[in-house]
Amino acid sequence: MHLLTLAGQLHLVGAALIGMGLLHVILPRILGWPGDLGGTSLLTRQVSYAHLFFIGLTCVLLGALPLACTTELLSGDRLPTVLLCGQTLFWGLRWIMEFAYFSPRLWRGHRLRTAGHVALSVLWTWVTAVFAVATVHATG
Repeated sequence: MHLLTLAGQLHLVGAALIGMGLLHVILPRILGWPGDLGGTSLLTRQVSYAHLFFIGLTCVLLGALPLACTTELLSGDRLPTVLLCGQTLFWGLRWIMEFAYFSPRLWRGHRLRTAGHVALSVLWTWVTAVFAVATVHATG
């Protein structure tokens, strides 16, 4: 039953974000980057992989926060509440990007990509909702 509580959901979100961050280790192969980036300049390849590394690290660190500091985040104190607001904004913007930036041409007609789009849409909705509810709880 703990998993159905707000604290439990924050733990699950933290674990999911850490998993997402670790997925970035194999993401280039999944997306076919070695072939796609092979014809680009060294600078473009290195910037792409550096950004990928830091996005993965950001996911891990943003996931570690609710996993390790759930009680503190829900305390209602100013700093944890600001952190919850920041997480809500960050993941809410990621949710918007899923629909407003990525073209449906990338996934329509491709089973695996469509499944990925649906899974990420659900993931970002859940993550954003949990942080939003936690923010309201902390400020209430």
